[in-house]
Amino acid sequence: MCFDLDSHPPIPPISGGALDSERVVLTAADGNRFSAFRARPADPTGAGIVILPDVRGLHPFYEELALRFAEHGIEALAIDYFGRTAGTDTPRDDSFGYREHVDQATWDGLGADVRAGATAIRSDPDRPVRALFTVGFCFGGRLAFVSPTLGLGLAGAIGFYGVPAGTHYSGMPAPVDVADAMSGAVLGLFGGADPSIPADAIDGFEGALRTAGIDHRLVTYPGAPHSFFDRKAADFAGASAAAWDEVLAFIRART
Repeated sequence: MCFDLDSHPPIPPISGGALDSERVVLTAADGNRFSAFRARPADPTGAGIVILPDVRGLHPFYEELALRFAEHGIEALAIDYFGRTAGTDTPRDDSFGYREHVDQATWDGLGADVRAGATAIRSDPDRPVRALFTVGFCFGGRLAFVSPTLGLGLAGAIGFYGVPAGTHYSGMPAPVDVADAMSGAVLGLFGGADPSIPADAIDGFEGALRTAGIDHRLVTYPGAPHSFFDRKAADFAGASAAAWDEVLAFIRART
């Protein structure tokens, strides 16, 4: 699992930074209805971000993360993956048996849901999103890396410890294999002590992005494990703080 069940984003709240938030139900092009959580900034910058969770789907961790983005002026929408198999009423809290649902996820369904999220966050003419980003973690990190192939007009994609190579049970393509179909910029954040993503896999991804001419930055934090971006992981607070700074700088430079 990418996080302890009672984990929180390692980011201090900013008083007065978010205007409001709400749970919503979105509909994808294939008719799937799925849950999402939207957070609106009090002082929007023109940036928007679609948050792609780990295998737990729309866990409270990602709702809280959406608020942290909104406090920095970024329109944020965290989506769930499991509307097709678990509906919209089952809470994605620590009691949710995510494994049976994530095993049924498909690349076609995931792509449809990401597209619906992108459409929703751009839907308010009074709060225009000029620069749209995706950010994902583990399962969602890989999904974020391949989201620039979906024709969303992304300014950038940010992946935390998304596996960049190899096959995936959902049929999701390997980021290293589709770099030439990407658009926008890519930021990859990895733990140096993550056995699931060895250095040669990151090097291969970097080479593929470079060959494809994709603006990119891949950062590895020495000694940090998979899922280091977690308030409970006090030993990796420095890596978490540095990664959050990387994310905000990446977005600001492209908005």
